[in-house]
Amino acid sequence: MEYVIAGVILLLIIVVIRNIKIVPQAQAYVIERLGAYKETWHVGLHMKVPLIDKIANRVSIKERVLDFPPQPVITKDNVTMQIDTVIYFTITDPKLYTYGVERPIMAIETLTATTLRNIIGDLELDETLTSRDTINNQMRIILDEATDPWGIKINRVEVKNIIPPVDIQNAMEKQMRAERERREAILRAEGEKTSNILVAEGKKQALILEAEAEKTAAILRAEAKKEATIREAEGQAEAILKVQDATARGLKMIKDQELTKEVISIRSLETFEKVADGKSTKIIIPSEIQNMASLVTSIKELAND
Repeated sequence: MEYVIAGVILLLIIVVIRNIKIVPQAQAYVIERLGAYKETWHVGLHMKVPLIDKIANRVSIKERVLDFPPQPVITKDNVTMQIDTVIYFTITDPKLYTYGVERPIMAIETLTATTLRNIIGDLELDETLTSRDTINNQMRIILDEATDPWGIKINRVEVKNIIPPVDIQNAMEKQMRAERERREAILRAEGEKTSNILVAEGKKQALILEAEAEKTAAILRAEAKKEATIREAEGQAEAILKVQDATARGLKMIKDQELTKEVISIRSLETFEKVADGKSTKIIIPSEIQNMASLVTSIKELAND
């Protein structure tokens, strides 16, 4: 009997231990009692009633990523292309996620494909290739509204690849090559234009500087010539003044010595001798010197007698 009681107690302990549940971080447990929803367990220690309560679903509330394969879509101008998308979502209500829709991941994938076809069907090829942000925002808004009753929050939607048909790709490559060549030609022409303008500006500046230099040189030459003329005139004036001063001093000395007329005449003859010096071919003799010559001749005659 004692063994039976011990066995029962041991069995109860095992049952209690097996029904103690610890919910880890970033998870939630949906609990059913007798087949009906009872509550949602979050992080911590919980106890369920054996044979009555059941964990219906273990839900991760982390942000999850769905990468769907490329979907064929047709644009407004009837171009078929392949587009694949990436969806980032979070489960906000484990109860709605468990009971809202059957196979929610497949439901999101199907909803994403139909929404993408509807959006791309209103756009032409060029708009589709250049409007990724618009497509992402529209899809996020539509999917978030549609999945809200399922307890799912759509955080972001990204169009990962847009793959047009091969012939369209070839045409686009040719167009891009032509566009690049056109831009290259424009840049080359603009570069040559800019170079010519710079060369012309350089020549213009050089001519202006050369003219300015010639003007400055002419002004300096004129000033130097003017300065030289002034200095020459000053030198001549100073020479004249010195001559006049010397003449005045000589006259004063003559006056002070009270020279006679005969002495002056003799000095004149000496001066005449220096002036002639054998180099002059024509000499004008003043009358006073002529009279002096007559006087000298008379003196010689008297000496001979």
